[in-house]
Amino acid sequence: MTNFIKDRARPEVFTLKPYVPGKPIDEVKRELGLDDIIKIASNENPLGSSPKAVEAVRESLHLMHIYPDANCYNLKSRLAAVNGMGENGVLVGNGSDEILMLLATTFLNRGDQIVYGHPSFSEYEFTAKIMGAEGVEVPLNNFTFDLDAILKAINSKTKMVFICNPNNPTGTIVKDAEIERFMERVPDDILVVFDEAYGEYTESADFTSGLKYVKAGRNAIVLRTFSKIYGLAGLRVGYGLTLPEIAQAVEMITEPFNVNSMAQIAALAAIDDVEHVQRSRAINSAGKKYLYSEFDKLGLKYVPTEANFIFLDTGKDCQTVFKALLQMGVIIRTGDIFGHPNFIRVTIGTEAENERFIKSLTQVLAV
Repeated sequence: MTNFIKDRARPEVFTLKPYVPGKPIDEVKRELGLDDIIKIASNENPLGSSPKAVEAVRESLHLMHIYPDANCYNLKSRLAAVNGMGENGVLVGNGSDEILMLLATTFLNRGDQIVYGHPSFSEYEFTAKIMGAEGVEVPLNNFTFDLDAILKAINSKTKMVFICNPNNPTGTIVKDAEIERFMERVPDDILVVFDEAYGEYTESADFTSGLKYVKAGRNAIVLRTFSKIYGLAGLRVGYGLTLPEIAQAVEMITEPFNVNSMAQIAALAAIDDVEHVQRSRAINSAGKKYLYSEFDKLGLKYVPTEANFIFLDTGKDCQTVFKALLQMGVIIRTGDIFGHPNFIRVTIGTEAENERFIKSLTQVLAV
């Protein structure tokens, strides 16, 4: 590294751990010369994109030479209506990742702290460190966010608390009653971030969105995405629901044209594709039951999930399992990056994908 980089770059840059994405299918094809590959690593929708979104984009391709609506007016209006709130409390970003970065840039100073459960989504720590803030990790309790422990970790330096619900990578939820107790005790000057990227997949009656706290006037924001159940991961569009004054502050630093035209058009169409959402939930529920049954037959421990993925204890080194499955054309996510070296995270796929995964896993574990 040259002295110029050492002397000129922000010191926080050298403390960062880059995000590790799921291995792309094309990369596996190049490396291993395989053609028949399934990717069940990145929690993508196995049914693909909302058909209504695909058609809306197809009909709008002739508009690609025109800049997108910088204010995402139509999308914000529809999101506001669907969620029963005003448009001035809606943020739209290039994926919910961008909104996380914008929140950090808006609210965090060097020396501030954020608090979150561990393991969870790595971008919480990443965005905080960029701003020179500290990420305080609170260990999960039975693979679930421990809100009592998070409360104890809050101090005068704490600016934000993150609740990933359902949690990635474990798929667990914090129940409504636990969140209610937490919100009664958390200081009012702390921004509570409810990351509900997988919220549409939940089946438990104990799950309640954090949106009710936003509507009650609390300093909170709910993050959601079109990447998962709506199947628009390739277009990168997420959104936040919050108080107007919080949204206004964040929008002060938001880049113009941050969400491209096709993403806005697709998201607007996908919102009303109720049939696609219902089919996605149904195939996920059926796939979950099938995989549970097969894991039980194999004697494997797993974390019951409320998302579209399962955190599975293979009883073997996850890298060994990952590489062996890769040779069979099956891409999964290793658990070592989450601090669980014997675990893998597997996305619930189609019936055929789930059966292929089980067949391949059975062969790998038998060696």
